Amino acid sequence: MNTKKYKGVIYIILSAFFFALMSMFIRLSGDIPSFQKAFFRNFVAMAISVITMIKHHEKPVIKSGNLIYLVMRSICGTVGIICNFYAIDNLNLSDASMLNKMSPFFAIIFSFILLKEKISPVQALIVTGAFIGSVFIVKPSSEILSSPASLAGLLGGMGAGTAYTFVRILGQKGENKSFIVLFFSAFSCLVFLPFLIFDYHDMTIKQLIFLILAGASAAGGQFSVTSAYCYAPAKEISVYDYSQLIFATILGFFVFGQIPDKLSIIGYAIIISMAVIMFIYNNKKTDGH
Repeated sequence: MNTKKYKGVIYIILSAFFFALMSMFIRLSGDIPSFQKAFFRNFVAMAISVITMIKHHEKPVIKSGNLIYLVMRSICGTVGIICNFYAIDNLNLSDASMLNKMSPFFAIIFSFILLKEKISPVQALIVTGAFIGSVFIVKPSSEILSSPASLAGLLGGMGAGTAYTFVRILGQKGENKSFIVLFFSAFSCLVFLPFLIFDYHDMTIKQLIFLILAGASAAGGQFSVTSAYCYAPAKEISVYDYSQLIFATILGFFVFGQIPDKLSIIGYAIIISMAVIMFIYNNKKTDGH
């Protein structure tokens, strides 16, 4: 596996950790409207990306031909957040998580359609295996097949997966990574602003701190996932996105005292096995064995 692919794997695992951390802080922030949480989550990410660009003396200039891809990345990412939050509010948390974990599949599908990045049968089986592992961990209910919110959850996963494909396109076209995060964060904040104005709920200092920490974690996740898909194709790194479930469980144990059951442990073993198999497979493929 070449250096770029190594970096892609490291960054996707890093993004999974940051997004698990973000979910923990979102949960700790308590009973606040989802759109309010989403606004703060992306506002902090926007502020961090502005500071990063100023620090590195980078100008917010859109490279020729990239505007359409920045807009599409932002629309898909914003739809992904709205649908995911709607699913969280109207489904069991496990069902919403399950549907959101369809994003690696959509990232591969749209990379094939838009970038002509072909996936081998082995890679398809490995990602499917990781998804089966996530079913053991999340344990979706029968309601997932009948609730209208399930469609929203699936659209959320599709939005995220499609957004990652546009990130890949922007990376190949040499767009500044910090600017990709800034554009998306600013775009989504503008979308969420009317909801925040008309349905703002007062927050305690503690809740505000948790939302700021959620935003900082989201920024870490956004920067990492943007770097990951700029460095490597979805077919080779998307399987590592499932490590978010493992990080979420570790944080759940230490912060909320949640203990995983036997089925969850089987799921972790499957996901880790699939990640190792994908790593070995990609190495052998690169070496030409």
